[in-house]
Amino acid sequence: MIQCKDIRKTYVNDGNSTEVLKGISFDIQDGEFVSIMGPSGSGKSTLMHILGALDTATSGKYLLDGKDISSFSEDELAHIRRDKIGFVFQAFNLLPRTTVIRNVMLPLIYQEIPVADRLERVEASLRAVNLDEKRWEHHSNQLSGGQMQRVAIARALVNNPSLILADEPTGNLDTKTGDLVLETFERLNREHGHTIVLITHEPDVAEHADRTLLIRDGELISDTKNVKP
Repeated sequence: MIQCKDIRKTYVNDGNSTEVLKGISFDIQDGEFVSIMGPSGSGKSTLMHILGALDTATSGKYLLDGKDISSFSEDELAHIRRDKIGFVFQAFNLLPRTTVIRNVMLPLIYQEIPVADRLERVEASLRAVNLDEKRWEHHSNQLSGGQMQRVAIARALVNNPSLILADEPTGNLDTKTGDLVLETFERLNREHGHTIVLITHEPDVAEHADRTLLIRDGELISDTKNVKP
């Protein structure tokens, strides 16, 4: 699924260069649930942007589904984001005065999926995240934080992506609600086989994944399997 080989990222501002990623290498297999953990300033957000085809590495190779996308054009990267990656963000990024169904359907409209297929795929995604059908016609601003994040996950699923990339998905949620969202990711991975990469700075969140990559000061410090009860 993912192969990162000696990924380096350097930013240059006013003639000054800052190396943010310092030669990171790891693999993620199809169907794995992996967390990438690190404190603020560790480079994990930069790495997330590269994995999500939102940015490119200064050097090194990033292979997604066996294709080296390190040197893809902006148009090619846009197609990767549209077709292969589902994003879940801390702030949900839902349209507030738009129904749940319409929010989840938006990626299908952009991808020009036939109208006849859209609702079926939306309903399948909402059922996969266990959102009560009574909420489907609600506007997103009428939902709780946990419900909004499940809608965001359903939206990420609707294009059947190869990879789900979740950036601090519990950051705006209380502990109990956050645990419910993390259980949703675990179930999607376990029952539906989705490959999930979870970005977090919290050890207790990272432990929900099967494996944790620890990033610090732009370097991969450890790659450990998590022991679950």
